[in-house]
Amino acid sequence: MSLVGQPAPDFTLPASTGEQITLSSYRDQKHVVLVFYPLDFSPVCSMQLPEYSGRQDDFADAGAVVLGVNRDSVHAHKAWAAEYGIEVPLLADMKLDVAREYGVAIDDRGISGRAVFLIDRSGVVRYQHVEEKTGDYTVRPEAVLAKIREL
Repeated sequence: MSLVGQPAPDFTLPASTGEQITLSSYRDQKHVVLVFYPLDFSPVCSMQLPEYSGRQDDFADAGAVVLGVNRDSVHAHKAWAAEYGIEVPLLADMKLDVAREYGVAIDDRGISGRAVFLIDRSGVVRYQHVEEKTGDYTVRPEAVLAKIREL
């Protein structure tokens, strides 16, 4: 299911930063990179999210914000972020409702797949990549930054 060219499904979720984050609050201000990932503290995720977090300044320079999304609790997100130095907000989609709206929920495993969505300032999905397997991590921050620069 491709959402490219469609309005991004809006949501409000609690974040590791202690606030509620609403996707549409970024409209007309910033591009949003949604990074869905299966689990905090898992090996591939523990490489992926710190890598995106480490490029936060580059994303900010490109007019974008990065948001991590998965089904773990805010408490797990906070612990994982502290241990791995992750500074991007991690959103708790504990019932996988948002993952379902984006077509990346793996209900039989109770997790979301690994996927990246780029949403432009007008709230439209401009790029999406869903990994075939949750252990794959092929879309690196540089690739997403290149897509943002094309907007």
